[in-house]
Amino acid sequence: MERRLTAILAADVVGYSRLMGIDEAGTLKAVNRHRVELIEPAIARHRGRLVKLLGDGLLAEFSSVVNAVACAVDIQRGITLNNEQVPEDRRIRFRIGVNLGDVIVENGDIFGDGVNVAARLEAVAEPGGIAVSSSVRDHVGGRLDLGFDDRGRQTLKNIQQQVHVYAVRFDRPSDASNGASETPVNDDRSIVVLPFTNMSDDPDQEYFSDGLTEDIITDLSKISGLLVTPRNTTFAYKGRSVKIGQIARELCVRYVLQGSVRKSGTRVRISAQMIDASNEDHLWADRYDRDLTDIFAIQDEIAHAIVGQLKIKMRPEEVRALESDPTTNVEAYTYYLRGRKFARSMTMSYLIMARRMFYKAIELDPNYARAYAGIADCDSALYIWYAAELPIGEILEMTARAIALDPDLAEAHAARAIALHHGDRDAEADDYFARALALDPNLFEANFHFAHRLFKRGQFNEAIIYFERSAALYADDYVSPVLVAAACRSLGRTEEGRKWAAEGAARAERAAEQNPGNSAPVHRAALAYAQIGDNRRAVSWINRALAMDPHDVITRYNAVCVHALLGDTDRAVEHMEQLLPNSSSYQIGWFENDSDLDNIRSDPRFIRLMEAIAQQ
Repeated sequence: MERRLTAILAADVVGYSRLMGIDEAGTLKAVNRHRVELIEPAIARHRGRLVKLLGDGLLAEFSSVVNAVACAVDIQRGITLNNEQVPEDRRIRFRIGVNLGDVIVENGDIFGDGVNVAARLEAVAEPGGIAVSSSVRDHVGGRLDLGFDDRGRQTLKNIQQQVHVYAVRFDRPSDASNGASETPVNDDRSIVVLPFTNMSDDPDQEYFSDGLTEDIITDLSKISGLLVTPRNTTFAYKGRSVKIGQIARELCVRYVLQGSVRKSGTRVRISAQMIDASNEDHLWADRYDRDLTDIFAIQDEIAHAIVGQLKIKMRPEEVRALESDPTTNVEAYTYYLRGRKFARSMTMSYLIMARRMFYKAIELDPNYARAYAGIADCDSALYIWYAAELPIGEILEMTARAIALDPDLAEAHAARAIALHHGDRDAEADDYFARALALDPNLFEANFHFAHRLFKRGQFNEAIIYFERSAALYADDYVSPVLVAAACRSLGRTEEGRKWAAEGAARAERAAEQNPGNSAPVHRAALAYAQIGDNRRAVSWINRALAMDPHDVITRYNAVCVHALLGDTDRAVEHMEQLLPNSSSYQIGWFENDSDLDNIRSDPRFIRLMEAIAQQ
């Protein structure tokens, strides 16, 4: 049993039952939007961990009390601004309680009096307000620009001893449109790491500059004294020409780290500079012209330079975490980064290439946990979509190896969750999905595949939440928007579905242009156009995909969906007849809740095909 002292944030929607009675669908959508777009990014930005969702509320923990309170303030200020154009009786408001207390940790969840007090503090907070215990108030002191109103000692429900309660007093932030030139910041140690620019002659080296950026973000996020903007927000600025001051205002950060990477053979040149956005002073800059084998040392040096500039005192465990690299073999690292890029394309040929890259990585470093998780993810996709003869037990063994090597690796827990789901062990899978999301709420694979699990069993509202998050986490993800569109259509949210389909079409077209040999974005663009109702483009794109990869089962399935959506029943059934002999049991199970097939479900030929499958 693990125990630790932690700051606990408990939040709950005010008047949830009343709001659901007025407009159930609208309320659920609004709450989910606040959670995905505002609350969870704020928790990540302030170095917190989302422990669990509790119906209309949530529980999060922070190693820093100051971060917990700053996060609570950001949430309440953000919701206030979001409510400005919403009628009074439809506004979503939260109560938040923050407590510092001892907790018991088990399977990623937290228990104990510390949690109970936080929940009771939330219950006595004003709507739109924050209530904290005296220990929280004492720890925050004057570190944040806040006031505290003394509410006295109170008897809280089911809490034996009275608790001294304080209400946090904070003013609403000024409107950014008022022309003020100052850069508002949430903390003097808040930083965003902009995507490093690939300066190599080979544009295919983009995977390396992106990977370096992600790892620097990961390293800095291990330091409790820093507020680091998460990857999904950071990469939204990739390729955009935006002034430093504007980025700082939009993200409410004080410091900006930017740089470039030039990789050539066994040499690498990395330039980095840190800017104080309040006055655009360059606080630190350096250039590293080294052997490629020094890449991990360079990452550590950059992190330590930032810590030194901000005069942050790191705890011993943070120093150890910063100096603990997933691998010390740069060649294995390079293969892993390549494999991860290929794996997200999801076609059979790219998955096989990714798998080779991951295997090469563990050949070079047998203790590289991330590479084992990557192999398991590829094998799971090949198993479910392409009926590959890969025993699920062997995939689970690969995930067990990854977890044994690194028990706190979110990718490993997500990989095991995916494999368990495909092995029809969904109760166990949900536990591992929860663990992965608790370890890293911003892990693309965990959000994306958990959304798939929810969609497959018809839980469309919940699936939309995680697909939307996946789309936000990975700007090149063209699959999630298309599946959000399908889920919206299943829920009767037609106009919202069309908007997501348009987003999916734009992303898929961009991916097809960048990867002309990959059929995956081509057939997804076709599906998106069919969802919008653009018959000409839908047919043109699906024919192009079939010409590129006629034997790919996902291409063939999306051909069924495209023609079904367009009302061409004969062509849809024809493609289904060619598809079924090569379909995995998982894909057949997907048919049940996919609204793309609704137009052909009553066709006698489709019914006979499904009956024949059921009898096998």
